[in-house]
Order: sequence, then C-alpha cells, then structure tokens
Amino acid sequence: MHNVWLIAKREYLERIKTKAFMIATILIPLLMGGFVFGSAILMKKTKSTSHLVVVTRDTQLAMDLKDELAKDSEMTVDTMAPGENVRGVLDDELKDHTIDGYMWITPAKTSEGRPSIEYKPRSKADIATSSSLQEALRTVLVRERLEHQGMVAHDVDAMMAPVKIDTTSSNGNENTSFAVAYVLFFLMYMVVMLYGMNVARSIIEEKTSRVFEVLLATIRPEEMLAGKILGVGSVGITQVLIWMMAALILAATPMAAAMGTGSLAFSITFVQAIFFVLYFIFGFLLYSSMAAALGAMTNSEQELQQLNMFLVIPLAFCMLMIGVVVNNPNGTLSRVVSLIPFCSPLLMNFRISLNRPPAWEIGLSFVLMSVTIYGVLWLASRIYRVGILMYGKKPTLPEILRWVKYS
Repeated sequence: MHNVWLIAKREYLERIKTKAFMIATILIPLLMGGFVFGSAILMKKTKSTSHLVVVTRDTQLAMDLKDELAKDSEMTVDTMAPGENVRGVLDDELKDHTIDGYMWITPAKTSEGRPSIEYKPRSKADIATSSSLQEALRTVLVRERLEHQGMVAHDVDAMMAPVKIDTTSSNGNENTSFAVAYVLFFLMYMVVMLYGMNVARSIIEEKTSRVFEVLLATIRPEEMLAGKILGVGSVGITQVLIWMMAALILAATPMAAAMGTGSLAFSITFVQAIFFVLYFIFGFLLYSSMAAALGAMTNSEQELQQLNMFLVIPLAFCMLMIGVVVNNPNGTLSRVVSLIPFCSPLLMNFRISLNRPPAWEIGLSFVLMSVTIYGVLWLASRIYRVGILMYGKKPTLPEILRWVKYS
C-alpha cells in the first residue's frame, strides 16, 4: 500500500501544480456553461427570416396567415391571387433564390370543408420555417372555423390564447432544472473523458521512456496501476470539488437571485453537487480502468487515438439518449439506459438533476457500476501487467486473451 501511495502522490502533485490544471479548472465550466446558455439564448432569439409567397383567392385567409406569422417570426410574406403563369413565375424565383418558398391554398368548396394546401420550399432542410407555417396555418384555420360557428372575435381570441402551466419542480423552476442538468451533463462528459485519457497518456509516456523497467524492480504492476488511477483520479476530484463549491457559493449570492428572475436561470443544490461528485468518482474509475488497458496495449499517442473509440462510443451513446431522457425522464427506456453502468455516470446524474428518480434506482445504479468496475479493473490489471513490457507491434486479440490467462 505504501508503494501505491507514493505513485498516487507523485501523479497528483505532478499534475496539480501545472498551469494546465489552473486553466482547465477555470475554462472548462465557463465553456460548458457558455455553450449551454448561449445555445438556449440563440435558439430562443433566432427567428425565421424567410421570404414566402401565399397564393390564394381567399384574401382574408392570406391576411390572417400573414398576421399570425408576424407574431413569432421575421418572415417576409407576400400575398397574391392565382393566375395562368403564376406557378411558373414562382418556380423561377425559387431557382433564382428570390424567394424561399410559396404556399398555394385552394379554398374549400363548403364552409365545413378544409382548404387544399401545397407548400413548395426552396430547401426541405428549412425545418424552422415549415414548423412556423404549420403552426400558424393551424391557428388561422381553427380561428376561422370558430368564427363560422358564430363565435365573436373577442371570444375566439380568449379561447385561442396560450395557456400557461406552472412547471415549478422540487429543484426550482423548470428552466433552472434544464440549465443545471445540461451543464452538469456536458461537464461530466468532459471530465470523465479528459481524466480517463490522462491515465492512458501517462502510461504511454512512461512506457516510451522505459521508466517502467526500473520501477518494476521494486513495485508490482498492480500497485503501479492502482497508484496511477488514484493519483489522476484525485486530481479530477480536486477539480470537481472546486467547481461544485464555486457553484454552491454562486447559487447563494444575489447574482444568482438576479439570474433566477429571467427566463434562464442557474441554481445548483447541495444534493446535485454531491451526486455529481459521486458519479464522477464511479465514472472515472470505470473509464480510467478501460483507458489504462488501452494505454498498456499501445506504444504511441497515434495508436491510442485509434483505440479510444472504446471510450468514446459509450459516451456518444449517452449523448444520443439525452433527448429520450429529456422527453420522458421516468419512461421505461430512460430508466433502462440510465442503469447501464457505462451510461449511469451521465444519464442517471442527468435524471437526478431533472426530476429525481426513486432511491432504489439510484442505489441500483451504484451497485451495477461497482460490479462493473470490479470486473473491468480485474481485466485491465491482467492486461496491464503484461502489456507495459510489450514494445513494437500492436498486440492482436488472441495475444491479449493470452495476457488475460497468464497467472
């Protein structure tokens, strides 16, 4: 144990004293927070500026549609009546990029029928404009139908007014929960990947310099692996604790209260901070063990880059599943994927930030991660003790299996 402590202390002090540690401690949360908040603000303020033409004989419908689109977008909408060569002219304008699309509306033959609508965009990838058109057209048609049923304009406006629902949760208001959840998710993604790869790079550096050959005279390979993981992990825990303490202090300041009055807010709770630290520890142990095995199997940074897909794929899968969890945090699929040990550090922690799941699910995620970490560490240690002394060509799968079988 003394040897493990010495290696862990060396790894810790060597990294924590560098300028890179100080820079990363400050920049990583700022970049993650700026990315999440900046994206949310841009999505909210960005409006469609497409130039559209509405062709219909129903002048009132065209004007109502134009007014409805003007409420939530910055589209330029022209109206015109159908004619013999109108469609050909509009098609030419689409090709010349003069307009971004046109909508051809044929009025219904009866008051109870629905109009025939044809929309031709310049680009099918303009989803924002298509969505705005569909929503505006639906609103206009519903409004006209209600007026045809004899309802006065004032009552129609009252009925069509948007309904506000109080979505305040135990974590604060809805926007706060989403903002905190996204920031913590991307922060976890970054630090788990960063410190996992740091373990692999450290092994490659010492393997390349042949330092291992000297150390192995007095230290067992298992002690070296344990020391590296503990040392690098302690650096990560130190950094995470600094972030969480800073976030908790910020949440208690008047600045956080002022931020909370807007549509976007950031307020992290003590429970969220504790769970973030715990899931980071488990996530780091899991992914750093995998990274240590990859580092022992490779001889250079280039070879490591070719194999880091084994670390990236589970994390990328978590990124793909984030939409599923947001739409239904307590759904069956969300619960299943968040219990997968390689996904729990990101997705279960994400669910906790959104809407805390039952305690048994949180406990089960830690149990499954513990079992998986034990298995991965066992496998990684057997690969590590042989791989650190292997130089030259990359080992094949049969060779790696033989390393595992060595007693």
